[in-house]
Amino acid sequence: MTIEEVIKSTVMINNEKKVILNIMYTQNLIQDHFNESIKPYALSEEQYNVLRILRGQKANPANMRVIQERMLAKTSNTTRLVDKLLLKNLVTRNVCLGNRRKIEVAITQKGLDLLKELDPKIHEHERYFAKNISSEELEILNTLLEKYRT
Repeated sequence: MTIEEVIKSTVMINNEKKVILNIMYTQNLIQDHFNESIKPYALSEEQYNVLRILRGQKANPANMRVIQERMLAKTSNTTRLVDKLLLKNLVTRNVCLGNRRKIEVAITQKGLDLLKELDPKIHEHERYFAKNISSEELEILNTLLEKYRT
């Protein structure tokens, strides 16, 4: 289905605008599907992202700045997200011994176990959107999106 059909446009849309509309519409579809995948776990996509970042630290804590820099949504309120994950016992938060102004956050075993349970669901989500595209087309799409962003 073309983006014109989706938005029921009756006027010609230039390619610059069409790309933006296609990206925005696709992002919303991906986001809605992802949120359905994690909904039973009472996690938001931003909370999942924080857990994913912390797992990538390989048992080393991360300070709030590191987490914020690695977030997909740069406008996320990292402190609030960490607070919610703390309440669920998915992360710990401690004052850095070397610099008492720094807060270090680490994923708990419960957080790691949750991600391990979610991994196949997330992989299924990724395959769902890639099912109609070849490996070569995925590489081209990634290259084009990265080029488009710069």
